Amino acid sequence: MHSTFKFHTLVAAIASATLMSFTPGAVAQDYPNRPITFVVPFAPGGLSDVPGRILAAELQARIGHAVIVENKPGASGITGASSVTRAAPDGYTLLVNALADVQNLHYLSVPYDPVKDFSLIGMVTDGPPLVLVVNAKTPYKSVADLVAYARANPSKVSFGTSGPATSPAIAVTQINEVAKTSIVEVPYRGSAPAAAAVAAGEVQGAFAFYANARTLADGGLVRALAVTSVKRLENWPEIPTMEELGYANFYHAGFVGLAAPVGTPAPVIAFLNKELNAVIHSESFKKKIEPLGMTVPDVNTPETFTAFMRREIARQGELAKLSGHTTVAKP
Repeated sequence: MHSTFKFHTLVAAIASATLMSFTPGAVAQDYPNRPITFVVPFAPGGLSDVPGRILAAELQARIGHAVIVENKPGASGITGASSVTRAAPDGYTLLVNALADVQNLHYLSVPYDPVKDFSLIGMVTDGPPLVLVVNAKTPYKSVADLVAYARANPSKVSFGTSGPATSPAIAVTQINEVAKTSIVEVPYRGSAPAAAAVAAGEVQGAFAFYANARTLADGGLVRALAVTSVKRLENWPEIPTMEELGYANFYHAGFVGLAAPVGTPAPVIAFLNKELNAVIHSESFKKKIEPLGMTVPDVNTPETFTAFMRREIARQGELAKLSGHTTVAKP
């Protein structure tokens, strides 16, 4: 009887200790004590992958544990993001999210909510913006020149895009709607091939992401006519914004953020946000992302990032309506 009581007491103690080891408080108190995985839902070398890898390397140096980048491309980022929603909410599997997370809601069937189904940590980078470029041999010296020709010659101007429901394609739809043009979209397998097509003369122009546009413009292959940022770029100040040229709300830029599965303990999120800000506000990080046309936010909390995501979801919904799309409900 006595030994039986002792046995049950020992079992109960072990069970209690095991349970405590999985409680949010216990996880947070000992965090991190093993490698962290960043899930990038796109292929290596993309707009979210590059800053994600820079962040991973610098974060690893700060916390003393490995930060592994795992690419899980597919379904415009949905495959990788979905895998993170199924991960344990312990801070060891994080999503490097991006603009596709909010754009997808208006064009595809997405099995999760990019805000409610994650514990948002903070923004990693803001940008890059798109740059309206034309082949250097075309006669267009300004957006006004391009629009005038496109109006006078319906469907005679073609722009390369990276496919439907992407920022370059949405920008073409917007300029067609606002300027009353009928520029033809020619889809390519990415923004870089679309920009290269402009340089090669396959199409007359494109809304290309900054890094591709700047390289080709510096090489004399394309001419930059405008940027889609809120204000002129500090390292390319001679290029006007679409807004100042009379195209209201013509803002197209990417972003990269960091998110954990919903239910991740608040102390873990606070730790990650603190370390994230320490990295992105370092001169080392800023120097690495500047050539990509990216910047970092001054104020960067889970709350400000959540508010940003909600605003961006609403804004992308308005842009989607230009091309006749409405938000697709979750299955």
